[in-house]
Amino acid sequence: MEISPSLTLPDSELTFEFVRASGPGGQNVNKVATAVQLRFNVRASPSLTEDVKARLIHLAGRRMTADGVLVIEAKRYRAQEQNRADAELRLMALIQKALVPPKKRRPTRPSAAAKAKRLEEKRQRGEIKRARRERPRGEEN
Repeated sequence: MEISPSLTLPDSELTFEFVRASGPGGQNVNKVATAVQLRFNVRASPSLTEDVKARLIHLAGRRMTADGVLVIEAKRYRAQEQNRADAELRLMALIQKALVPPKKRRPTRPSAAAKAKRLEEKRQRGEIKRARRERPRGEEN
């Protein structure tokens, strides 16, 4: 499976398991194993670099097992082949997302004008609240 021009994942690293899908489908749902569970061992994969593996594990979230295996379940379609293709596409999208390194954050400071504007807005807001609080002497409830 070609993920990007520089990365290809051999089919031997992917394991497919076909299970019965839940939900509507009539008799077909009780007889045919159309849902697909794609398993990919991220930690043992020689195709991915360590930083890509770390990002992929983070992105996968609950889809990762304790052993470092990524499990993608596809049961959107009624045909087994469509579900298999769907699972492969979802894995490809996840790995492509993990290939992009996060942008480095450059710390910045607000400008003097921005600080002055913020303080002026705070002062105006305080004036509005102070005006609401103060009442003339004759109007006590």
